[in-house]
Amino acid sequence: MKFRPFEQEDEASVNLTPLIDVVFLLLIFFMVSTTFDTTSEIKVELPQASPEQRIQQVESLSIVIDPRGYFYLNGKRLKNQSADLLLLELHRVVGNNKELPVVIKSDAGSPVQAMVTALDVVGRMGLQRLSIATTKPVE
Repeated sequence: MKFRPFEQEDEASVNLTPLIDVVFLLLIFFMVSTTFDTTSEIKVELPQASPEQRIQQVESLSIVIDPRGYFYLNGKRLKNQSADLLLLELHRVVGNNKELPVVIKSDAGSPVQAMVTALDVVGRMGLQRLSIATTKPVE
């Protein structure tokens, strides 16, 4: 019987280098993807308002366009659909107050040209506070 000499087997080891690489990559990923809370560096003391003060209600100019394309300026129907008449009436109502808010309310069935005319006239007047009224669709 022949005995082999006892060979010492190499000890099993785990290479930690790839594990450390993966941990560092995960750390970098979470650091980059985290949103940080940014606070303002400037301390501002805001003014306080008492509840007794009343807010001055700003009057606005209303242009309504009916389904046939006629203009109504603050509820008064204009004689025809011309841009010149609308411009003349706007000059009469607005005067020099270029800060007056304008609300255009157009019927869904009104001609697109009437809306474009109203927008053009308001733009030529120099009125910049313009909004177009809409409604939520019924579900």
